[in-house]
Amino acid sequence: MRDTIAVPTTASPLGFFERYLTLWVFLCIVAGTALGLLVPAVAQGVGALEVAHVNIPVGLLIWVMIIPMLMKIDFASLGELRTQKAGIGITLFVNWAVKPFSMALFGWLFLRHVFTPWLPAGEIDSYMAGLILLGAAPCTAMVFVWSNLCRGNANFTLSQVALNDLVMVFAFAPIVALLLGVSSIPVPWDTLLLSVVMYIVIPLSIAQFIRARLLRGGEVAFQGALAKIAPFSILALLATLVLLFSFQGQAIVAQPLVIAILAVPLLLQTLFIAALGYWLNRRFRVRHDIAGPSTMIGASNFFELAVAVAIVLYGFQSGAALATVVGVLIEVPVMLLLVRMVNASRDWYNRALPDA
Repeated sequence: MRDTIAVPTTASPLGFFERYLTLWVFLCIVAGTALGLLVPAVAQGVGALEVAHVNIPVGLLIWVMIIPMLMKIDFASLGELRTQKAGIGITLFVNWAVKPFSMALFGWLFLRHVFTPWLPAGEIDSYMAGLILLGAAPCTAMVFVWSNLCRGNANFTLSQVALNDLVMVFAFAPIVALLLGVSSIPVPWDTLLLSVVMYIVIPLSIAQFIRARLLRGGEVAFQGALAKIAPFSILALLATLVLLFSFQGQAIVAQPLVIAILAVPLLLQTLFIAALGYWLNRRFRVRHDIAGPSTMIGASNFFELAVAVAIVLYGFQSGAALATVVGVLIEVPVMLLLVRMVNASRDWYNRALPDA
């Protein structure tokens, strides 16, 4: 018999934005890139609104994205997640024993061998460093979005994010130092701590306050309110995409070949990590609403941390910084593809479970 815990989400019909999300994403990529080219001063001005390398407009949009998801978390049910040790174990194994090293392997294969003739020789080490920094930083904020889109368990998602952030405090610097072959890595604690506060503590507090107020009107009223605010999450996701591409519009046009080359190992890494996590969850018969977020957290990245360290180590105009930015640019479209694949394979996945 499978372990059971309360599932705070229920399947619902796709709304207008969700149904045509691929189209909206494509249009937002085009619009963002065009804005970066046509009004670069405005785009760069918005991009410069940062505190500890955390962009404030993007951070606020992420709040709009994740607060409805955080409202689904029921702290009274968190204790029941102790039955989901397999899902947590797979998350930790994939994120920390596999992901940083597979990223280094893909980078070595494609940057030092396959695509070497088309890359500036003096920047290859720097590009490699950017890829490794991304590989060593599993997602903190956007995983709530991906989990919600694949109908993941909100309680489990919060638990694995909190645990990953704790591991990151101790493991990020040693792993990066090992793979880069340097003696020490300056961890930007202000970025790490601000991101945790901004993407977990504050929105979670706001969400739980709103949840408590809405539940006073009963479960039906609460679910109705969630349905009404759900479209704002998708709108915020699309607005974030416009901003991210507008920040880098000029770089995309100036270095299209380099960006395309860097996207190859990043894309393969994302697909490999997602496939490994999903397969392991199915192999160990983990419920699908746990497997979804367990898969998504490793496939996506904590790009604020990676970008910050790349800038500190190599400079704003470095190949490392560019590589981390490419990771940001491809993440949303690729993760939406993975969400679609996870949802489409739900029946296949469930056939491996004991009481399917």
